[in-house]
Order: sequence, then structure tokens, then C-alpha cells
Amino acid sequence: MRSTMVPATLVLAAAVLSAGCASLNTVSTEVTRYAQWPADRKPGSYTFERTPSQQAQPSDQAPLEQAASQALEGAGFTRAEDASRAEYRVQVGARLTRSANSPWVDDWPGSAFGPWGPWGRPYGRAGWYGPGVGLGLGFGWNMTPPRYEREVGLLIRDGRTGTPLYETRAASEGTQNFSAPLLGALFEASMRDFPAAPPGPQVIRVELPR
Repeated sequence: MRSTMVPATLVLAAAVLSAGCASLNTVSTEVTRYAQWPADRKPGSYTFERTPSQQAQPSDQAPLEQAASQALEGAGFTRAEDASRAEYRVQVGARLTRSANSPWVDDWPGSAFGPWGPWGRPYGRAGWYGPGVGLGLGFGWNMTPPRYEREVGLLIRDGRTGTPLYETRAASEGTQNFSAPLLGALFEASMRDFPAAPPGPQVIRVELPR
């Protein structure tokens, strides 16, 4: 019988590719939680509350509440049929910061004019600048996509007294804008291990739907 051996290089390449695909489907988040949750209290019915500014933009708020609902229900909460009788009131919010690339940053590894900037200062990665005057066209070469800082927040209050019981935030960064799967991952991370609130930020990784 003739045996077939797979070259070690192909096995290694497949492993690297598999690891790369896994990382693309995983979101690493930094989660911070603050709790005053009574030890004998259980999750129950909830309703969402909106601030006046959120009420003015319902189309922006609805996707956040949809994503937060999945995380809340995963932690044992249920959506109240009658909002006035909800055991808990929940507020959610999100923030997205876009870091645009400077037009003077060049991603090419070298330059025809050497590693010096227009004012005689060395650059870690040389830009394309006209010699002497410093009015070059560095922005024409920059192909790096912008990066986003993404953060969601969730606050749970007592439905009767309004007392804050649980506050959680989850933040991440990357080249993706907000999307439904990404919002879901951030809220899922923010409610992971509810109602535990370890001191300081915790790094939590959540797998995105494929």
C-alpha cells in the first residue's frame, strides 16, 4: 500500500490560515463593570428607557436596543409586556470615534528622496516629499484604512425606585464600523458573567457569527 505524506510546510500554512480566519471572527473587548446588585436578587422583566436626545433619534437607538436585548436575555432577563410593570429599567448607549489617517503619513517602505521629512527631521518611515520645500504629495500614497474606537454602555436600574444596580461598558477598536454582529458582540461581552463585577477592566473575547 502506498502511503501519502503531507509536507510539513503545507500543514504549517494551513494552521496559520486557520488561526488567521479565527482571529478575523473574534472581537477582543475591554469590559469594565460596576455593581450594587443584591446577592439574593434575580434577573427579571425589563424595559428600555431613552433619554430625550435618544427619543429624538429612534432609528439610531433601535439597533442598540435590539443588540442589548440579546445580551440581556442571555443573562436571564425577559422583555416586559407591560413597560409600567417592569422590574428593571435599562438604558443603553454607544460611541464611535473614527481616527482618520494623516495625509502626510506614507505606508510605502521607502522614498526616492531618503528618510528625511520636509523640515530636516528624520521620520521612522520616509514620506514622499519634494526636496527642500516640504510641500510634497504624501497623501497620495496613503492606503491604510481608518480605525475606529467602539464603545457600548448599559445601565440597569430598579424599576420601582430608579436605583442604579449594574453598570457595564465594553470597548474595542479596529477597522470595522458598527454593524449588527459587532454591536451584539460588544453587548454580549458587557453582560458576560452577570452579575459579577471584577475590579478593573477585563479582556473578553467574543466570536462573531460566521
